[in-house]
Formats: sequence, structure tokens, C-alpha cells
Amino acid sequence: LEPYRQRLKGKRVVLYTGGVKSWSIISAAQDLGMDVVATSTKKSTEEDKAKIKELLGKDGILLEKGNAEILLKVIADTKADMLIAGGRNQYTALKARIPFLHINQERHHPYAGYHGTIEMAKELDEALHSPVWEQVRQPVPWLGECQIDDVSEIETLPSLGNIPPATVSFPKKSLSTNPLKLSQPLGASLAYLGIKGMMPLFHGTQGCTAFAKVLLVNHFHEAIPLSTTAMTEVTTILGGEDNIETAILNQIEKSKPEVIGLLSTGLTETRGDDVERILKKFREEHPELDELPILNVSSPDYKGSAQDGFAATVERIVAYDYGEAIPTEKPFVTVLAGSSLAPGDVQEVRDIVESFGLTPIVIPDLSQSLDGHLVDDSYSATSSGGTTIEELRNLSQSSFTLVIGESLRNAANILQEKFGTQYQVFPRLTGLGAVDSFILKLSQLVVSRTDPHLDKGCEVPQKYQRQRRQLQDAMLDTHFYFGHKQISIALEPDLLWATSWFLREMGADIHAAVTTTRSPLLEKLPTENVIIGDLGDLEEVATGSDLLITNSHGKLISEKLGLALYRMGMPIHDRLGNGQRCNVGYRGTMNLLFDIGNIFLEQEESKIHTNDYSLLSLR
Repeated sequence: LEPYRQRLKGKRVVLYTGGVKSWSIISAAQDLGMDVVATSTKKSTEEDKAKIKELLGKDGILLEKGNAEILLKVIADTKADMLIAGGRNQYTALKARIPFLHINQERHHPYAGYHGTIEMAKELDEALHSPVWEQVRQPVPWLGECQIDDVSEIETLPSLGNIPPATVSFPKKSLSTNPLKLSQPLGASLAYLGIKGMMPLFHGTQGCTAFAKVLLVNHFHEAIPLSTTAMTEVTTILGGEDNIETAILNQIEKSKPEVIGLLSTGLTETRGDDVERILKKFREEHPELDELPILNVSSPDYKGSAQDGFAATVERIVAYDYGEAIPTEKPFVTVLAGSSLAPGDVQEVRDIVESFGLTPIVIPDLSQSLDGHLVDDSYSATSSGGTTIEELRNLSQSSFTLVIGESLRNAANILQEKFGTQYQVFPRLTGLGAVDSFILKLSQLVVSRTDPHLDKGCEVPQKYQRQRRQLQDAMLDTHFYFGHKQISIALEPDLLWATSWFLREMGADIHAAVTTTRSPLLEKLPTENVIIGDLGDLEEVATGSDLLITNSHGKLISEKLGLALYRMGMPIHDRLGNGQRCNVGYRGTMNLLFDIGNIFLEQEESKIHTNDYSLLSLR
């Protein structure tokens, strides 16, 4: 009990229960160094009351009656830190942002005996010291003078600000037994698919393209337009120049793309094809195609991951010259949407930005191409939606760049060097503080358009003020289930960052973290060790976890270890609706909160109810 005594010592408690518990809980709390300042005497005998008075002393308050109003007044008058009572008073306390412990018979854990006393101490500690309390009590940031040059000032909770750096390791083994990462070409093609009228063109064999196409189709349940230069054994030896030219001309004739996105594969990168020279020669031989944007990105699949390929492609997209923009007074802001965002996430970001009266240029805009929607035409040979060429021309007129995901920082630097556009990186948009910082920045952007000397921020739309309060309420309702849960996660770096910090802010512990590639975020993750490896590494370190979070390939591990699995990332081939999933913003954070919270709730219920009805058999 000693570690708990050190954390509970001096905490002031109001106890509202009856009978024997009125004095027995006082005794247990005092053993832990806590100060019970008031208790009820409901259903207590005269003998019980005598014991209560002896334990509380002359300053203790005895409550004969206690409705919600009386309890809250007593808590305020005594400056109590928490309420210990029955379940019907739980939401009275939580709505008032007061820590609560359920003490009556409906609770799921025994408090009697040695083990019960330890369990009670643990739950008291979790109830009082959950990071949730800092978040639900912090003031709304946009109501006062607030600068956010460093997003961490709002994102990082004071109680979590001194976590030591994580150790990043690379397992030394000859092969990957259960791959986690997806290739750079797949990430590159995904970024290209966020551009309207795009035809991604793999410079490699047909098999390279087929693999990416099958994976994307199974994940999004959409028709995916991909093409290939169809390299063979002979052309691999002699060079792929003719294949590139033929493939481009064929696509122009058959698909009529508005833009072509060429991307390399491990095969052609190993051979060393000079694609930039090949494209320059192609332009010289086909001047009639000068108006057609043809982008090229290096994306070898023998290094890096899908996140790297996605980021490299976004850099090429913003660096390309699409021609002069038509002058306009529209309040453009650029949104660089990282690979961690699903189409539903991108749509939520777009909606938030537009609600402030700003016009977002989202790059790449998967919310318009892979969100799952019907089009008037029965078939489109290219991407059916996404960022338009006109929007890409208007990048020069954008007043600011909002970067969602650390991996796109270099793309923002390119825009800054090219157009002088200032930017801010938001490593995540999941979690109360993370969304607060984004909302605050948008409000400041609106004000700065009218007066560049003002930094205070403007009125935030009522819709999001209400969603913020709903999220805070949801955090209070669910925090009981997250406290010190052990969670093992295997995701790409940007998504790993967003998920890990969200869970840590809910009071969970990151038991193990596995990722795919290097990132400056890894050392700052709230865990001791981060492995750059595969799902085989996750299996080795996940024992003792309460939950696994990774893609659908984690199913075998979850079954083998007997652990629950929450599917996240890519691919997810055994669940529907991946294009519509939303885990960002206040609303998306609530979605994730309830999804994972319900898993923990189900685990807790299964410990109590065995579902064994054999004793009811008539035989």
C-alpha cells in the first residue's frame, strides 16, 4: 500500500453511503492517509454513528440527508478532492468535474480483505490522478490571449510533460516474419489518388501494381485507378524509357487523365532509370502535351514505408508548377493532410476549416476521391474526386498552411520557400488539447485577415463549442475503463503518435510500440521503448497487454495471445466503412473514445458474467 499512501496522503474525501460502510470506509481511507471530511449516517445504527464520530473527530460533518445540491455544497465548503458514494451519485460528481469512486454493492470489485484493500487503493489513485481531470478543467483557449507558436503548449498536459525519451531500437534479424509496413509505392499511389483526374503510373512490373491495387480495393471497397509501365525481364535489362513513353501515351488516349503521377518501384530504382531525363526527352518529343502535368516521385520499396512514399509524393505535388492562378479574394488556406488521415478524417478537417469561413485547399484530398460516393458517370478511368488543378494553381494565393502530421513538414517548407506561406505543424488532431490548438489557430487566422496585429482569436462556431463540451463529458464517462490499461500498438509513426498520446491522456499505459520507419516523433512517444520492426516483434512484446491496436494482420496475434484487437491503419480488410472512419476533431475523438472504451467495458463485464448456463440444464 505504501506507493498509494504517498499519492493519496492528505486528499480530502466526502463519503456518502450507509450502514457499516459509513465507518468502515472511513477507517480504510484513513489507513491510506486520506482525510474524510464528511460522511452520511443514513441507515447507520447508534453504534455506527458513535464509531463515525470517533473516527472523524469534532470537525467531521455527519449528513442525515444528502441530495445532489447538498452533496455539491458540502464538497465545495470542505474543499474536498473527491466523492465516494453509490452509483446514483456518480454523474452528479462527474458533471461537476469531481473525481468519484463507486462504493455500493453494484460495483464489480471487492474491497474486503487484503486484496480488496489494495484494489480500493488502486481505484482511489486512478480516480484522483487520471489525466482527464486536467483536460476537463482547463479553460477554453480561444477566450483569452494565447499564442501557439509551439503547439505542445496546449497539446501536452503538465502532468505528462516530463516523460523521459523513449529508446528506439532495430531488431537484428534476417527477415520479416509478419510484415507491418506497406511499401513506399503504395503510399505514393495513395497520395496521388487524392488529386482529381489523376492516373497513378507505376514504373515497374505488372505485379507491383496488382499488389497495390488489390490492397487498396479491399481496404476502401472502391474501384482504384492504377496503371503500370509493365516492365519485363528484357526491358529491365535494356532500360524502361520506351515503356514509360508508351504507357503515358496509352493512358492519355484511353483514360484522358487531367494529371499523370509517375512513381518508381524497387525494380526500376535498383536498375537506376533516370526518369527525370526520360520525362524531359518525352516533353521535347511531345510539345502538344505541355499543358498536361506529369509528376514523378522516387519511391523505392526496399526502404522506408508507405508514410515515406506518401510524404515524398505530397512534396512533389506542391513543388510542381501548374501555371498562373486567377486572382481572387477567396480566403484560401492550405491543408496538408498526412497519411495518418482516412478520407473521413480529411472530410472532418475540411468541414472544420470551412465553418470558420475559410476556403481550404486540401492536399491530397482523399475525402473527395476515396470516401465512397456514387458519381453520375458509371465509370471513371481516373480518380473521381480530389484536389483540382485549379486549386493547386491557387496555392500561391493561400495565406497559411495547416500541416496535419509531422511527416509533411518538408512539404510545408517547400510551399514556404516557393510562395512565402507561413505554416504550422499539428502532429495530431485526436485528443482534446490537440483539437483545441487547431481550433484556436483557425480563429486567429480569421482575425488576422481583418487586423494582422490581433492574436486573440475570434468566436468559435457554436457547433464546435458544443462538441468540445460533449467530448469532455464523454471523457469523464469513460475514464474509469482506461485507467492503467496496458495497450500495445503497431502503426506508422504519425498514426502511432496520435493514438499513443490520446490513450495516455485517458490514463492508459503504452505497454509496447512498434512502427515502420524513422521519425523525429519516436523519441517523444509516451513509452519506454519503440521498435522499428514488424508484427513478429509486436507478438514478442505484447504479452500482458489488455488490447492490441494495429491493422487486420494483427488478428492472428490477438487470437494466439488471447488479446482484444482494435483495427487501425492499413490494411483493414475484415471491416466495412474504412473510407468513412473519423478519429479527428472533437467528434472523431469521441468516436475513438467510445470504440475503445466499449472494448474495455466488454472485457470487464466478461469477468463478472461467465455465460455458463449449464447449471440451468433440466438434466
